[in-house]
Amino acid sequence: MARKIIYLINPISGTQGKSSLKELISRKTWAQRIDYSILPTNKEGDYSFLRELIKNDGVTDIIICGGDGTVNAVASALMGITVNIGIIPMGSGNGLAFTAGIPKKPGKALDIIFAGKASFIDGLYINDQFSCMLCGIGFDAQVAHEFARQKKRGLQTYIRVSLVNFFKARPYSFGIRIPDLSIDTKAYFISIANSNQFGNNFRIAPKARLNDGLLDIVIVKKMSKFRLPFSVLSQISGIRAKDILYYQVAALTIENPEGAPLHIDGDPKATAPRFIIRVLPHALKLLQP
Repeated sequence: MARKIIYLINPISGTQGKSSLKELISRKTWAQRIDYSILPTNKEGDYSFLRELIKNDGVTDIIICGGDGTVNAVASALMGITVNIGIIPMGSGNGLAFTAGIPKKPGKALDIIFAGKASFIDGLYINDQFSCMLCGIGFDAQVAHEFARQKKRGLQTYIRVSLVNFFKARPYSFGIRIPDLSIDTKAYFISIANSNQFGNNFRIAPKARLNDGLLDIVIVKKMSKFRLPFSVLSQISGIRAKDILYYQVAALTIENPEGAPLHIDGDPKATAPRFIIRVLPHALKLLQP
């Protein structure tokens, strides 16, 4: 079956030039003799129109030139549809792409797309909202909410927003219910991960695998602000920290009585007093090395 690709490019966000990206995509895809079209992403995150294009036009691959939030929106719209999804990382964090080993340079990412090696990866649901790689409750979600309000994006902005919120951060009360274990604790944040990182190679869940049928739960408990960054750095390095709990489960429930904020794949979302979370095996077919 001949391949037919749709590239989705955000026309306004990000830090890289979109005109040069379009030229690169056109030149390299034409050289591969693959039929393709380039469409803009939309602010509303509504990609339901892709289902008809895939069905009627024989589209085989949807390539997202963007970040984790856009991957989430597209994958959510294509649940149950057989299509390959590729990523040219253009977001602020690119956690899913980097976990999958997709390089940031567009030309190298295109080489992976043209190789056509696609395999299924898991996703997860949190209160029936889809996540392709990571959701968080607490401090990291507060950062996501603040970051979304910034006029300028990029890593430097994210670091600045993180530092400002670090000094304002407080622990929240949580009740975590996993099979055969119930934990009531105060924590700065809880990460529920299918990928091993937040993004920018910041690895919060070093044991996580994209297709192991498990969610990696990282609970950063209440501790002194002085010790907090050192404990998180230990976690990133794969060294066990006594104030950080780590579990691998297929499902869990989190009670959130103090209304700690929520993010899903880096995008701010409305919080809830309870989160019911479960893994979704074989959620999407990702083009990867």
